[in-house]
Amino acid sequence: MAEQYNVGDIVEGKVTGIKPFGAFVAIDDQKQGLVHISEISHGYVKNIEDQLTVGDEVKVKILNIEEGSGKISLSIRATQPKPERPERKPRPAAPSGGGNKKQQQTSSPQGFNTLEDKLKDWLKESNDRQAQLNKRLKK
Repeated sequence: MAEQYNVGDIVEGKVTGIKPFGAFVAIDDQKQGLVHISEISHGYVKNIEDQLTVGDEVKVKILNIEEGSGKISLSIRATQPKPERPERKPRPAAPSGGGNKKQQQTSSPQGFNTLEDKLKDWLKESNDRQAQLNKRLKK
């Protein structure tokens, strides 16, 4: 006898298959659904097989039941408590007074910079340092 399921129900299931995009979970003898890779865990999941194996018993929440096809979308993540974000530690302030202007400029937040912009800055800084070292060697 097949049970009637509703969106929002939390049920026990068994992993029946794993694909790169998600895991198939049987919620009874006749119905199974898909847990998309983004619904496996609160953290980033690169490889599902690092998290699940076929035969694992899992608790899943029913996210959606497609009318007509009856496809069921499931989530393991929705059954787990959301992890607390670690408190961000403030960055140490740049040394004040008499410091190198370039150093003070790069340590203060400047908003969004592209990698290309940063690379130009790093190359210029590297070339400046190399020129200073060459001057010292010539003395």
